[in-house]
Amino acid sequence: MDSIKGISWERLLRESAVTYPCASEDEPGQSIIFGDGYPTASGRGKFVPAGIIPPDEQPDEEYPMILTTGRILEHWHTGAITRRASVLDTIEPEAVCHMAPQDLREMNVQGGDHVRVSTRRGAIELAARADSGVAPGTVFIPFAFTEAAANLLTNAALDPFGKIPEFKYCAAKIEKLTEIVAAE
Repeated sequence: MDSIKGISWERLLRESAVTYPCASEDEPGQSIIFGDGYPTASGRGKFVPAGIIPPDEQPDEEYPMILTTGRILEHWHTGAITRRASVLDTIEPEAVCHMAPQDLREMNVQGGDHVRVSTRRGAIELAARADSGVAPGTVFIPFAFTEAAANLLTNAALDPFGKIPEFKYCAAKIEKLTEIVAAE
């Protein structure tokens, strides 16, 4: 591909990173993709605005937070391979829920305390971690940990047009586990 001619394996080893696209070894890479036009007959791109459709499930009084799931750097996808890598599993050995420090303070939860994350589909228990990269009102859980299977909590409602499941957004509630155990 012309757009990667300047990105050889040797160059990546030598420089650690090269900006894409990069057509030759003697250039640093281009800051704009498709700067000379799009690969279409007219050279122009076609942009179509998408109408915003609200999520199927919104936070409410019973489930006031938003749950989203995803990957973390150390464990790819389901962790089927990366969880067997001792170095990676030493860095991130267990599932944690990432929450805004403000939310943890309001719940009187310290990093490392165990919480129960519940949705209308079930609940999992795991440690909490303060993460300033997570917006207040949101909890992020990596889905690479079978012992805290976050994707079992998500909403499988289908987008009416794309027919894509809504796995990345659902209403959730978080409870400090010591308070739950004391109440039971």
